Amino acid sequence: MPGPVVIVDYDPDWPILYEKEKQQILGAIREGILGIEHIGSTAVPGLGAKPIIDIMAGVRDKANADECLLPLQRIGYTDVTPEPENPEWFYCLGKAPHSTGFHLHLMKYQSSTWNRHLVFRDYLRSHPDVAEKYFRLKKGLSKKYGTDRVGYTNAKTAFIKNIEHITQQQTTSKKQ
Repeated sequence: MPGPVVIVDYDPDWPILYEKEKQQILGAIREGILGIEHIGSTAVPGLGAKPIIDIMAGVRDKANADECLLPLQRIGYTDVTPEPENPEWFYCLGKAPHSTGFHLHLMKYQSSTWNRHLVFRDYLRSHPDVAEKYFRLKKGLSKKYGTDRVGYTNAKTAFIKNIEHITQQQTTSKKQ
């Protein structure tokens, strides 16, 4: 049974851990990766999060993602979850080498899913007041949902969708 959802204060080592892990990933599958990004709350300076570093690796297609699985397993990514609900997002892979774990999301490079993750991250980076609201929301939801990770994740959806709506409006305004 998984433990409770735990939200911790921001750790300035998260970007350093991301860079080290990025180099390991690229060393294992450099040919298959078209882009790699630090995403999620650990990618936003000052934002507390679950101590799991989310990494997004862009690939051409599902066949390319499949080719990456064995080399990634060799560097410790043993928890592989297919993502059949979204045709642009192929796998979420997990690795927990120490107190901070890693989730590696293999998805279609520069797809709408790829771009949404970057836009959300960048919005929080440029709006620390919103990032602080998100942190408070996550802290409250972690207490409310305990070990119910699906409930916790689903409860954050409205906040995330609101940010996506705001960024879409801003993009539309700039184009006009």
